[in-house]
Amino acid sequence: MLVPLTRETFEQVIPLIATGAQYKFAWGQSKDLLSRLLISLLIVVSIWLVGLVFGSGAEGLQLICFIIGGLYWFWSPIYVASMRNNAYRRFPYAGFWRGRVLDVYITEKVVREDQQADRFGRLEIIENFEKRINIEVGDREGFRVTVQAPVKRLYKPIAPGQIAELLVLSKQPELERIDKITDLYLPQFDLWVGDYPYLRRDLFKDISAKLGQNRQDAPTRRPNRRRLR
Repeated sequence: MLVPLTRETFEQVIPLIATGAQYKFAWGQSKDLLSRLLISLLIVVSIWLVGLVFGSGAEGLQLICFIIGGLYWFWSPIYVASMRNNAYRRFPYAGFWRGRVLDVYITEKVVREDQQADRFGRLEIIENFEKRINIEVGDREGFRVTVQAPVKRLYKPIAPGQIAELLVLSKQPELERIDKITDLYLPQFDLWVGDYPYLRRDLFKDISAKLGQNRQDAPTRRPNRRRLR
């Protein structure tokens, strides 16, 4: 089932400013926080040095720069998440799509490459792998997409045949060609799967509820739409 969304609804579901879940995702791990703290310190020191060189004639402006630079560690995740949202909001058309899980399988992905010297002093590239869950979703018309995410224990109940919902984004008003997809929602378990939480989950659940209580597959009126690129 594919149902086009109005522009207003689309912009509400993928907000301009990062949500709490998006901010938490962009916050990262401890090492990411340490990197941002170091950048904040460098910004503050740089502003202080510039003030010493050129004088302190604009104390108010310098104070504002100190505050903005010193809080870089705090507001940077908001900026990063908002930029990811805006990359999706640039697509003019969106639709709510409901299909079924067709297959679930695990793969590995290289997430980082490190260089390390061996006992002869030669540099070796060490690849760090991450296990990823791949969920293939399709509908009666043959349209299929695959959503991928890091493996988590809570994904264990996912199996073929379950209802799966997401948003599809397109540059074409009839959604004949799908350019992007969002994170995946499995209503049976109230479970979300994806690399990044693009959607405002409360609003998406409201849309899902309004579009049908029985959650049965329905034929789309766009049988010629192409697969995701």
